[in-house]
Amino acid sequence: MKYVATLNGKKYEIEIERVDGYRPLDRGAAAVAPAPIIAQAAAPAPVPAAAAPAPAPAAGGQSVDAPMPGKILGVKVNVGDAVTAGQTVVVMEAMKMETEIVAPASGTVTAIHVNSGDMVESGAPMVTIG
Repeated sequence: MKYVATLNGKKYEIEIERVDGYRPLDRGAAAVAPAPIIAQAAAPAPVPAAAAPAPAPAAGGQSVDAPMPGKILGVKVNVGDAVTAGQTVVVMEAMKMETEIVAPASGTVTAIHVNSGDMVESGAPMVTIG
């Protein structure tokens, strides 16, 4: 199918074709094991000087981990605070967007592993809830 699209006052003629391999996701179906990914060896990325290794979470608690790399904008809880599931515990900036990280379960904050301004990697522990 051919279409004419106008972008910033300039007209573009575009053609769209249907791809036979396309299959919409079935959100109601049971989970299917993903296809194996073949990894290629790559040079390790340089680690920024400001990034320090994150301390390990306290034993026996549930760790709230960073879902993506980013900068910690604020920690909304203190050690000893009671939190409920869904309560914001950390606010971080990733990809120029503020993201509120919430507690996955109710409990008491037993440890805080980050401070405002810290850079974290994906999967780094930020808060431990006991």
